[in-house]
Amino acid sequence: MSRISIVIPMFNEARHIGRTLLAAQKAAHAANVECELIVVDNGSSDDGPQIARQLGARVLSMPGLTIGALRNRGTAIASGEWLAFVDADIEMPEDWLTSLFKLEGDGMANVFSLDLHTPAAAPWYATAWQRRTLRPVTQATHIVGWLPSANLLMRRRWFDKVGGFNETLRTGEDKEFTLRLREHGARLLSANKSVALHWGYEMNWREWMGKEMWRQGSHLQLLRSHGFSLRLLRFPLLSLAAWVLDLLAISALLNGFPHHAAIMVAMTLLPALVLSVRQSRRQHSLGLTLQLWGLHWVRLHLAGAAFILSLCHRNARRPARG
Repeated sequence: MSRISIVIPMFNEARHIGRTLLAAQKAAHAANVECELIVVDNGSSDDGPQIARQLGARVLSMPGLTIGALRNRGTAIASGEWLAFVDADIEMPEDWLTSLFKLEGDGMANVFSLDLHTPAAAPWYATAWQRRTLRPVTQATHIVGWLPSANLLMRRRWFDKVGGFNETLRTGEDKEFTLRLREHGARLLSANKSVALHWGYEMNWREWMGKEMWRQGSHLQLLRSHGFSLRLLRFPLLSLAAWVLDLLAISALLNGFPHHAAIMVAMTLLPALVLSVRQSRRQHSLGLTLQLWGLHWVRLHLAGAAFILSLCHRNARRPARG
């Protein structure tokens, strides 16, 4: 019988870790594989570690590490032929392992991830932001350039081949890790026949903006680790341009040129519109397009601020949540 090690980084996730562990166990049972659960705790102050132990997980206490380091520490004690990384607020469907094992057996790919959705209780901005990543249901699988690490599945040898996650990155470690996997010959596949549920959705605007600010803080580190790349620079430069246009609009307004100011503001709205249309056109929802338009406009400005702060080495450290 095959054995899978499921590594779950965690920080103050007592609300969700029980659901995450039970769903992972159910999926392993359905796939008829032995399941080893490893929770790597980053210094939680709630009951998350105790709940994880009660449900049979091995819990490592590793406060103060980056999320990549947490995953690496968990993998260091893992004994499974298969390796999965699941965030502590993700509920995997029961057919998760059954369907992906079959895809791997058919030679479809080497590294896998399921699309994410939010529960019905999530606010509109959290739901819209998650929906932007969903791919058409008419295509159950998609070969992609990189994968997010909310859920990842691979044979252990692929992890060992690239040496694990980059422990210096505060965020963006999933993109950097899977880009290296692809460079070493792995085929990356995103599947959406069934989806995982993200229970750690943003419950208010402040949390949404804080998470986006944190996520956007990795661009400079990715450039340092992967070298100069227009692809990696594209969004930071676009966001900085939005800030410049905002300043020019304010200047034009103060100097009595309201029409010029309006043109500048419209120019900041255009990139956000292009991004929202590109991500929502296959779902045929005008409402989603408009929601994403506003969210992308805010995100452009947050990304510019995060990039400037990273240049100044002033990005505040944040616990690795998982």
